[in-house]
Amino acid sequence: MSPSDSQRASPRAVAALTLGALGVVYGDIGTSPLYALKEVFHAGHVPVTPDNILGVLSLIFWTMTIIVSLKYVLLILRADNNGEGGLIAMLALATQAVRDRPVLRDRLMVVGLFGTAIFYGDGVITPAVSVLSAVEGLEVVSPQLHSAVIPITLLVLTALFAVQRFGTGGIGRFFGPVTLVWFLALVALGLPHIVAHPGVLVALNPGYAIGFFFAHPLVAFIGLGAVVLCVTGGEALYADLGHFGKLPIRIAWYAFVMPALVVNYFGQGAMLLHEPEAVKNPFYNMAPDWAQLPLVFLATAATVIASQALITAAFSVTKQAIQLGLLPRMHIKHTSVHDLGQIYVPFINWGLFVFIVLAVGLFRSSSNLASAYGIAVTLDMTITTVMTFFVIRYGWKYPLPLCLLATGFFFIIDVTFFSSNMLKLVAGGWFPLVIGTGMFILMLTWKQGRVLMAERLRDDAIDLKSFLEAVFISPPTRVEGTAVFLSAEQGLTPNALMHNLKHNKVLHEYNLFVTVRHHDIPWVGFDQRIEMTPLGHHCWQVALNFGFKNDPDVPEALKLLKDRGVPLDDMDTSYFLSRDIVIPTFGQGMSIWREKLFASMHRNSAAAADFLYLPSNRIVELGAKVEI
Repeated sequence: MSPSDSQRASPRAVAALTLGALGVVYGDIGTSPLYALKEVFHAGHVPVTPDNILGVLSLIFWTMTIIVSLKYVLLILRADNNGEGGLIAMLALATQAVRDRPVLRDRLMVVGLFGTAIFYGDGVITPAVSVLSAVEGLEVVSPQLHSAVIPITLLVLTALFAVQRFGTGGIGRFFGPVTLVWFLALVALGLPHIVAHPGVLVALNPGYAIGFFFAHPLVAFIGLGAVVLCVTGGEALYADLGHFGKLPIRIAWYAFVMPALVVNYFGQGAMLLHEPEAVKNPFYNMAPDWAQLPLVFLATAATVIASQALITAAFSVTKQAIQLGLLPRMHIKHTSVHDLGQIYVPFINWGLFVFIVLAVGLFRSSSNLASAYGIAVTLDMTITTVMTFFVIRYGWKYPLPLCLLATGFFFIIDVTFFSSNMLKLVAGGWFPLVIGTGMFILMLTWKQGRVLMAERLRDDAIDLKSFLEAVFISPPTRVEGTAVFLSAEQGLTPNALMHNLKHNKVLHEYNLFVTVRHHDIPWVGFDQRIEMTPLGHHCWQVALNFGFKNDPDVPEALKLLKDRGVPLDDMDTSYFLSRDIVIPTFGQGMSIWREKLFASMHRNSAAAADFLYLPSNRIVELGAKVEI
């Protein structure tokens, strides 16, 4: 059953998807009680007084209600791209909606690129702060264990990244049940304190949040930088839409996740009202002494699952970005024969690991890391809101006042949280921004470099039909078999064909000139996979269409031609590719350092043959130099 059909699925299937969503979608936001409330009071800007505690609790509750329940669950989940979600899917929807406005489309593309790049900064901070905050529970169990926190955290993270190459198929089935136990533990920890001090429930009244702002506007504004930690991971609701569907994600949030989070946060608040000194680590201090060590193990397991979900998302986003031409080709390994979505990208895996270790070593505590947390998240939330406006206005054709009202309210909220988090820029917020900016430069350089390269190849290329007509005036020797010439630009003569004729002076009996197209939709079905144009003399021009979540398996796609009179015997088919060498030059292209960067990225990108699933024993690569 497809998750997109979950609304029509049986209750049993919906229950299974809901349980799976608990582990994958809500792992990050589900572990935020470990540090969110603690960080509001940690820096000392917000005094631990009863009024402030109730005001902060009210802020947390209404932040989750507005940003997650209303914005993501009710509005953003509706903006699916053929059942898929995430910032890249939203970017594709937004750019499609304004395709007749090229200037606006280009600007949205740049904004979306930056949002996608910032995601990698979030991908570094989330595992670091989550696992570190869980292991810090050892300090509550015994202060003597303080020195062991960093080594144990690094050990857990090293093990997590080391097992990625084996895939998550074996352990993935435990994610949902373990996370369900975690949410039940959140309720079990918070409920006794609420029962003992039910007066804390008055904080459900938004008046307490508003009163807190009016009484201490500057303090409340600064506090928002920590309050937003309660919704970090909320963007995973949208990103994982394609895996689970809207209904299971909504059921999991309203029936399990939000109630458990509210009970735990209010339990922490109830305890602080009567034990303000417990503010050093309110989450672990809620637990009785006998339960603290088991709770550390459960929290560590929950944060590992939350980190795993984000690592998997990083792999998925990278693959989509590669197929949309936003990143160079990388080696991608499928870790499951059953689930095509389970992939492993070694470069991203170990790149994330290096920066996460750097973050843990540099900041050395979850409180210090919390200073680096929030900017990337709130920036992505703001960008998602902006993209949503263009989707519902130009894609769905809703009236302008309704679009402004629907997204303007959330935009103001997002910008307020982002502005508050910018106060943490010097204290650590620069870290994910540096990572995101670096990724943005790489992505923009790759995208613009490919455009320059395509223009140069087009300027020097010969029209394919004209070339073939000239060739067949005095045809070369024809040899048995089928030749598949891969070409980036349809209708132009591949360099590999000209080099083959120049050096080998032969032409195969059957010739296919294949262009692989990647579209800004998630999936392209087999009924739309191939477009074929006969060129005469047993030559055909073929376009293969793939979505950004399809695997660009060229040999598998070409099998569809067997019913169209094209023989494709495995042993008699050869694949010809051009291996272009980029030469940076001074001129009207990019600045020379960016051209050198593009040349390096192009040189070190994974082989096109691997990316297109071409059989290694039937490939002929012919090189050419391209000056940009």
